[in-house]
Amino acid sequence: MAPPEETDGNMDHLITDSNPEHPANYICTLCRNFYALGWVSGTGGGASIKVGDHIFIAPSGVEKERMDPTDIFVMDYPSRSYLRKPPSFKPSACTPLFLAAFNKGAKCCIHTHSQWAVLVTLLVERDIAGSGKAITDVCFEIEKIEQIKGIPKGRGKEGMLGFFDKLKVPIIPNTAHEEDLTQSLEAAMEQYPDTYAVLVLRHGLYVWGDDVAKAKTQAESLDYVLRLAVEMRRLELPWVD
Repeated sequence: MAPPEETDGNMDHLITDSNPEHPANYICTLCRNFYALGWVSGTGGGASIKVGDHIFIAPSGVEKERMDPTDIFVMDYPSRSYLRKPPSFKPSACTPLFLAAFNKGAKCCIHTHSQWAVLVTLLVERDIAGSGKAITDVCFEIEKIEQIKGIPKGRGKEGMLGFFDKLKVPIIPNTAHEEDLTQSLEAAMEQYPDTYAVLVLRHGLYVWGDDVAKAKTQAESLDYVLRLAVEMRRLELPWVD
């Protein structure tokens, strides 16, 4: 993917608003909350929100708990050009992956480095060792856990998963550079069109939603389930019957 083009001129009005739910403000709030949860430690992870043709993106290489709205990038979705770039930071390496979610109709995409997400991918990797299967041939699967009710059934489908449904989250291999995950993420989206999340082996989790609130609550529900899955394995309890 070619780097997005830049536009000239001061576009600070795009990130200046007293409304706490304005994307430039709310991304900062989300990232502070995610830092407290251990999801975006050491400048890792990020978030992006799409409103109309404007995409608001947390920068790369910034301590997420100290972010300010002036740190936010704004991209024009149709042209993929930056309308606003903060002078002190680089664009997020997650941007192509955020765009992949927006291309599927999402309005918010969240990337975490949750330890529970990483541990679950390691457990699945160990499970398939010696089987001849690639990590993309399997999913993290769990059922009969109340919290999976926080995950939608799939795009275009009404309602949420039920207690007796099986939650499946695809896993993709990690790469040396974040943007190189894009093709694998897009392939997982095509293979599992109902998914709202993809695990990255030994790395973390991407979650997206039809709006900001759904992306946030789905990320919280998934992290709960992933943590529970790690504890279940420690207690030798099965994820599925």
